[in-house]
Amino acid sequence: MKKQLLAIAMVAACIIAAAQKNTWQINADKIDPSNYYGITVANGQVGIVSSPQPLKVQDVVLAGAYDQYGRGRVSNFLRSFNLLNMRLNVGGKDVDAKTVTNFKQTLNMKTAAFNGTFTLADKADVSYTYYALRQLPYSVLMEVTVTPKQNTTMQASSVMEAPDALKDVQNYYNEIDRPHVTLSLLTSQAKSPTGKLTMCASNSFIFSEPHGSGPRIIHEMWDNNMHLMKFSKNLEAGKPYTFWVTGSSITSAQHDDPLNEAERLTIFAVLEGANRLKQFHTKAWDELWQSDIVIEGDDETQLEVRNMLYHLYSFVREGNTNSPSPMGLSGLGYNGHVFWDTELWMYPALLVLKPQLARGMIDYRFERLEAARRNAYAHGYKGAMFPWESAGTGVEETPVWALSGPFEHHITADIGVAAWDYFRVTRDTAWLKEKGWPLLKGTADFWASRVERNGPGKYDIKNVVAADEWAENVDNNAFTNGAAKVNLQNANKAAKVLGLPQNADWDLVAKNLPFFKFDDGVTKEYEGYKGDTVKQADVALLAYPLKLVTDPVLIEKDLAYYGGKYGKDGPAMTYAVVAIQYSRLGKGDKAYEQFKKGFTPNLRPPFGVLAECASCQNPYFATGAGGMLQAMLMGFGGLDITDAGIKQVPSSLPKNWKSLTIKSYGTDGKTVVVKK
Repeated sequence: MKKQLLAIAMVAACIIAAAQKNTWQINADKIDPSNYYGITVANGQVGIVSSPQPLKVQDVVLAGAYDQYGRGRVSNFLRSFNLLNMRLNVGGKDVDAKTVTNFKQTLNMKTAAFNGTFTLADKADVSYTYYALRQLPYSVLMEVTVTPKQNTTMQASSVMEAPDALKDVQNYYNEIDRPHVTLSLLTSQAKSPTGKLTMCASNSFIFSEPHGSGPRIIHEMWDNNMHLMKFSKNLEAGKPYTFWVTGSSITSAQHDDPLNEAERLTIFAVLEGANRLKQFHTKAWDELWQSDIVIEGDDETQLEVRNMLYHLYSFVREGNTNSPSPMGLSGLGYNGHVFWDTELWMYPALLVLKPQLARGMIDYRFERLEAARRNAYAHGYKGAMFPWESAGTGVEETPVWALSGPFEHHITADIGVAAWDYFRVTRDTAWLKEKGWPLLKGTADFWASRVERNGPGKYDIKNVVAADEWAENVDNNAFTNGAAKVNLQNANKAAKVLGLPQNADWDLVAKNLPFFKFDDGVTKEYEGYKGDTVKQADVALLAYPLKLVTDPVLIEKDLAYYGGKYGKDGPAMTYAVVAIQYSRLGKGDKAYEQFKKGFTPNLRPPFGVLAECASCQNPYFATGAGGMLQAMLMGFGGLDITDAGIKQVPSSLPKNWKSLTIKSYGTDGKTVVVKK
């Protein structure tokens, strides 16, 4: 434990040092491959995870690409071809972790650019930067600059490698020669483990030399899982030489002809040129960062909050409906599945700051509504019963050994609450009629059939896994009942907006769902709860976001009681909910303490990426980031999603902050400044 605390302190110290210099940049000045957790550059469709090896990337992950293999006999995220790995030799010296010195890595969050720099013996200084291009969902770019210390020769190779899970790999090399351009395409395709999908990737060099005078490309086929293209270049001492690799990856889940499309997209990128690619990428991120959270007086927290917001912006994009998993595009964690982590934790922060990004997350559920109806039917219920773990098709994807699949039913209410919140923020009546109403009606019909009607005030929801997942197969879980109640109420509100008749039975069920209390007024987590340790926030969610407990005395009683019940290995977002409520209770310093407690022990070197819990090693935990951002927006910032839109409620800042500014939120781009 002492070693772990020391490591946490060291990571925090690194972040503090970086924050004092630049609250947009995270620096890793010491690269230790044995204790390295990569940071992700992503554009909402493609995620690139950094590597401790120079000129390499650890993973390339594609949103929406699933097949059944590996853990649990369920659909999993697929790694794509590693299309940005480079090999470099300067003056006969190969680049690798053992031959380089002064190796440093940096993430610039403002431009979503990952940079590495190093010295190769007495041969050269090298810098490389890569991007998941924000304006091109399936495309990436890497820039490499070599500055030789003496006249020498350089050889650079772009290596295309296939992940182990893919099969029937086929490799291609094509050259296209036109009067104004010559380009070489390194391309691979393969089948996913069951053959369900075809995955393709292609890349090409970009050179700055005039047409006809660029380096000669040589293709080498090493084996079925790896091939490369390379070139040589004579370099002059002290004169930097820059080249680029751009590439694209796409599957048959996104395009009927992914092989040709991967090459077309790469050709498009090549002919756009590196400068235009970077220009439009930077412009797209500038537009995202118009919605920002600015803290005056606490550079350390400013950097940490930007890191969280950067990751949420990276894991979603406008124009698609690939809802993010708990680990976003940082790897294959949680199989890439979609849980309540989306609707309850990540979605609200994005809904407030960037409603256009949040829309795809709720539209993801609408597109899978029919699967939810079939799921309800299979369990003997009406309406729509959404799966606890969802992937490509919307069927239940929870591994059979996990009881959360058949029993963690609050996910259906979470989706209903999220649908109404989208309308509350956007006032988009056309969306409500087309998509929101079917979601709200389907989820409300589910709860009306799910309850067991045992007399007035006793419409029980029995046999569920609670939001606190250590409470399995319990009756009348506080959060499940509370979320169902709000879901039913919201469905009737939506009916009123659309001029539809009120459903009396929804209202009846909502009024009769029971909640249980100890003698001192503390809410019981479920019927029969006797004070067991809990995994994560459950009762606390009744006050925020559900607003079913509104008396400040009762809110504080619940917070105080369950504050001593949370397990040491619970997920990060619990403390975010607690922080929100303490800030709204006027206790800014207590809120800040809980806010920091929620993520500081979870930071992992060398970039301070966020793990799920204090002892977990599975970053990046986007769920926790979403919770912490809600603490900033809805806690310290006082923003509140109401039936009348986004309003502001009283809140309290910690004493070490001078002000908090929330820039360009909501559909009309308002800015609010909260001062001490």
